[in-house]
Amino acid sequence: MSGFKLPPTAALESLVVFLWLLASFGKILSQENGFKVAMKEGSDAVLPCLISTAENIVEKIFDWEKDGQRVFIYRLGSHSNNGHTGQDEQFRGRVSHFQDQLKKGNASIKIQNVKMADSGNYSCIFPQLQLRETFYIQLVVERILKDRSGETRGASKPIITTPDKTKDQLLLQCEARGASPEPKVEWQDSSGKILPAEEPQVSERGGRYYVTINITVTKTGRYRCEVTQKELYHQIHSEALVFISEKLCENCFTRESLGWMSGTALAVFICYVVLAVLVFVSYKVLHSGLNSSACDPLL
Repeated sequence: MSGFKLPPTAALESLVVFLWLLASFGKILSQENGFKVAMKEGSDAVLPCLISTAENIVEKIFDWEKDGQRVFIYRLGSHSNNGHTGQDEQFRGRVSHFQDQLKKGNASIKIQNVKMADSGNYSCIFPQLQLRETFYIQLVVERILKDRSGETRGASKPIITTPDKTKDQLLLQCEARGASPEPKVEWQDSSGKILPAEEPQVSERGGRYYVTINITVTKTGRYRCEVTQKELYHQIHSEALVFISEKLCENCFTRESLGWMSGTALAVFICYVVLAVLVFVSYKVLHSGLNSSACDPLL
């Protein structure tokens, strides 16, 4: 095993923390010139940076940059989150480091709520180490379906109406108006389960689509109409709270209550009659016995 050396204890501890970060915050792939970090939009991304000597860097200087932007600045304990200026506006209030890991040579950072604009090439730079070190990380943010009303010209909130209702069911109608590209419109229950509905009615005017879909519901609950445009990664919904009266016959409760009370009263009455008859018969038997004894001649 000549030529193989175990890293110092501090480095091993840093490695354990590093692996924990990977498992906790996302997928990191090793590349020839650094790492590639793949995260879903809206999640938190950890960008790893551990110096080879695993020395204490609490009193050191290091910078995080992305394509010329200053992501995070650390100067001998002063940094972007405690008053040090110069951080790019895009990252302000969203980037933090792991203070307790600095003494182990770990300068990794966490970017909260990553956006598509955060994708790019990052570098972690130690300009004043005896041997200057720079680490390269590529962050890839993967789009997810979400409400992008403020980002794209996607569909607006669908409109829910109730064209028809009876005592025990309700017709819900959902309309997506003027959407482009053509959206997919579905009805869901409160748990997100897709509900069977009528065939959507689709019309197109000037490159914009108008979709109407109806569903008949018979149960009280919250129902959601969801509009999805996968091409734009845009998804938006409206909800309706529905109350359906239960099917009860008129005066059922009153009649059942009266029947129950009448039956109970009859049973009590019969019990009293039986008890009275038994008492009467017992009395007659006892009385007859006493009279017979009184009439017998003395011996």
